[in-house]
Amino acid sequence: MSNAVTQIPAAPSAQALQHFEAAFAFETDCWDTHDALQQAEPGFVLVDARGPAHYQRGHVPGAINIPHAKIIESRLAKHPAETLFVVYCAGPHCNGAARAAVRLARLGRPVKLMAGGITGWIDEGFELAIGADDD
Repeated sequence: MSNAVTQIPAAPSAQALQHFEAAFAFETDCWDTHDALQQAEPGFVLVDARGPAHYQRGHVPGAINIPHAKIIESRLAKHPAETLFVVYCAGPHCNGAARAAVRLARLGRPVKLMAGGITGWIDEGFELAIGADDD
């Protein structure tokens, strides 16, 4: 029986392993981000790539707000070149985090995307912070 799932065979296990392991170099998820933020030094700077009004209405605690179009070297100057940035936006329906990741990568900065964005964060049951950014 053929259907949309089985019509194209799954990749060989070795190829699937390579693909899925490589994905972790580009993305993290809300749960792992939340867990890391509980540490004194999470090892990254969390960036909310949405506009300031959305950020102020609710953002991941500890995130700084740099809208994706405003990611320029001068905004990053206080962070050493090797600083990992983790970016997020509204959620799977939004490409702001991907746009932010592109801008950071073009500036030579290490970057990962937090899959799920605010939508995923809320779905996990995590709290949001309200108000302006201290950065």
